[in-house]
Amino acid sequence: MTLNASNIKTILETLRDRYPVVKTQLEHQTPFQLLIATIMSAQCTDNQVNKVSKNLFEKYPGPEDLSHAPLNDIKRIIYSTGFYNNKAKNIKACALAILNEYQAKVPEDISKLIKLPGVGRKTANVVLSAAFGHQTIVVDTHVLRISRRLGLTENRDPVKVEYELRQIIPKPSWSDLSLQLIYFGRDICDARKPLCEDCPLFKLCLTKGKG
Repeated sequence: MTLNASNIKTILETLRDRYPVVKTQLEHQTPFQLLIATIMSAQCTDNQVNKVSKNLFEKYPGPEDLSHAPLNDIKRIIYSTGFYNNKAKNIKACALAILNEYQAKVPEDISKLIKLPGVGRKTANVVLSAAFGHQTIVVDTHVLRISRRLGLTENRDPVKVEYELRQIIPKPSWSDLSLQLIYFGRDICDARKPLCEDCPLFKLCLTKGKG
């Protein structure tokens, strides 16, 4: 099936009808807390991150607090998120960089964000969208998988997929579409056992849930 404007419109309208109100599931009170929570979310569920971040931010709510926190204490608190050694080092280094280089304020600029320890384009785009209201496309595993299944891209590289989606999706829909695809991936379009019989976009699926 050749991708066309009609297909894109159907995808956007279907997802908008199914998920009219979307927001990040990572609990936070400040852009800094969202940034740290997103770093912790790699290979971990949002629910687990929220449990951990509550304890972390009660003790170390801001960049100054977290930059001075003992590394072993950070490791202890975030242990259950997995890969805690690397995450703890990045979290402490990220907090220190924000404190020293940006006067304790998270920069509202992707070129600056991606230079922070532990921060890639996905994390930066989450923060720019959810904390600052920018229109961004966040390419996680759900967005990557479903975009390929629906023929929105043939790429497997998240950065290339992000730029391709930016070209074909109207900018006002970027942030919502990213979250809608994430919700859709959790509810319907699972990686291994997609619920194809319940999928409202099944007719547009190029792989019928197998790719």
